[in-house]
Amino acid sequence: MDRIRVVLADDHPIVRAGVKTLLGTDLGIELVGEAGNGAEALSIICGLRPDVAVIDVSMPGINGLDLTERVTRECPGTNLLVLTVHEDVAYVQPLLRAGARGYLLKRSAAEDLPRAVRAIAAGGVYLDPAIASHALADPSGGSRGGDTGEAGEALSPRETEVLRLIAQGFSNKEIARNIDVSVKSVETYKARAAEKLGLRTRSEIIRYGASHGWLDALTLR
Repeated sequence: MDRIRVVLADDHPIVRAGVKTLLGTDLGIELVGEAGNGAEALSIICGLRPDVAVIDVSMPGINGLDLTERVTRECPGTNLLVLTVHEDVAYVQPLLRAGARGYLLKRSAAEDLPRAVRAIAAGGVYLDPAIASHALADPSGGSRGGDTGEAGEALSPRETEVLRLIAQGFSNKEIARNIDVSVKSVETYKARAAEKLGLRTRSEIIRYGASHGWLDALTLR
């Protein structure tokens, strides 16, 4: 199986060293390049075209937001994971709108970094549990009352479980392995749950999960 190719961009050598060590614990992830500033990062990312780029928000030259916009536009095949100390949710939405697929706090990296990289490489979205529920809050103030669709049809326990794990960033294969069903069954449960709730995209599933407290603890059994 091909390894997930990652480029790391952070202006602090100590942080880069720590992240390299964390990524090195996962045999399915390969660090192929690193950069100490935004301009260098853009050049390396667009040159190597990695699966995932792990970037800081505050970097000299091109900052994380500008870098996200540039990479999204110029190197669309690379998914961006923001790794930062900034816990203010005001940072999150602009970065997501710019094209970032994940936002992870550095204090959570020791436990969650490889998982976040894998989730994003698989096409998912990963948000640190500490900021997810606030970052994805519906700005209109709207909320759903329970696990039912517009017609009042309730989700089955298995549909709820699958949707919760999808919202938490796990891949279909990881979910199938965890609950001991086929990947096809996971896809079916997801489709049924999404239809009942009127959810069309993964972002809507994540927002729904955040509003129901599903992102407070991201764990598989």
